[in-house]
Amino acid sequence: MPQIVSPKVRGKKMMTQPNTAQEYSVHPATRMGHVALTVANLENQILFYEKAIGLKLHWREGNKAGLGSGGADLLQLTEEPNLKRYRGGTGLYHFAIVLPNRRELAIVMARLFALKVPNSPTDHVMTKTTYLSDPEGNGIELYCESPEDGSWTIKDGNYEARWADGTWSDGREALDVDALFKHINEEDKLDTPVPAETRMGHVHLHVRDIDEAVGFYHGVLGFDVMGVSKGIGMAFVSAGGYHHHIGLNTWNGRGAPPPPPDAVGLRFVTVDYPNPSVLAQVTARVETAGIPYNKTDDGYLLHDPSQNGVLLRSIR
Repeated sequence: MPQIVSPKVRGKKMMTQPNTAQEYSVHPATRMGHVALTVANLENQILFYEKAIGLKLHWREGNKAGLGSGGADLLQLTEEPNLKRYRGGTGLYHFAIVLPNRRELAIVMARLFALKVPNSPTDHVMTKTTYLSDPEGNGIELYCESPEDGSWTIKDGNYEARWADGTWSDGREALDVDALFKHINEEDKLDTPVPAETRMGHVHLHVRDIDEAVGFYHGVLGFDVMGVSKGIGMAFVSAGGYHHHIGLNTWNGRGAPPPPPDAVGLRFVTVDYPNPSVLAQVTARVETAGIPYNKTDDGYLLHDPSQNGVLLRSIR
């Protein structure tokens, strides 16, 4: 049974930022780990993630399964009965799997086209991307890095991107799929699993309030703020200068409620710290902020202010 740890300071409102003498920045080697989903049909979901996305089935035990690229899980699925899909609440917007290069992204996208899986190829300038949903409506982004093409920033609350030659972009241009597919040759098979270097790049969450969410992910967990756009209702935070490990948005409405208990979708996202010392630093900040958590065999499970589950763990 998990150990439930409640705030040490009773009778006080939970803080979103601990009262520290100096701003804390989490270890730059911090990364996102697996995403855990509650699903209505485990068999169908496994089939989709194997055949369409190219993940490998790592393990399956009863109503649970883990999938990935051959190493640590990227996705964990738990089937529960009588679930429904709800709209308009907090939870997962998408999880984003990053492929090691354009060729591997091209292979996955070619497979999606061959299987007639609807997807939306998009050029974010510094990443090449396609968006889709699994059979139960969970959002997925598949991408590869392309920083040589340019970069993006949030300036004066507005999101903008620049190509390497300085040309402006809104960062949401249609991807040149024909150019991407030139990275595939005739010997490439479309039914091969994703390569071992494939990993969880970032997650993007629906939250009820941007300031509140940034207060948690930055003020408590220590992710650096990469940009906030109140006009768009979006913020990005990361570790080690990455463009973003966690995206936050209020696109389902400010004050959006968490989904009901019988909803399919997000159970929790995982934050992987490089060693137990860094994990201990962060959990100490969680306790200082008065945030309750469950201590489990896998790590420390807590919830952000929008009730999105977050598992904190050390990878060593």
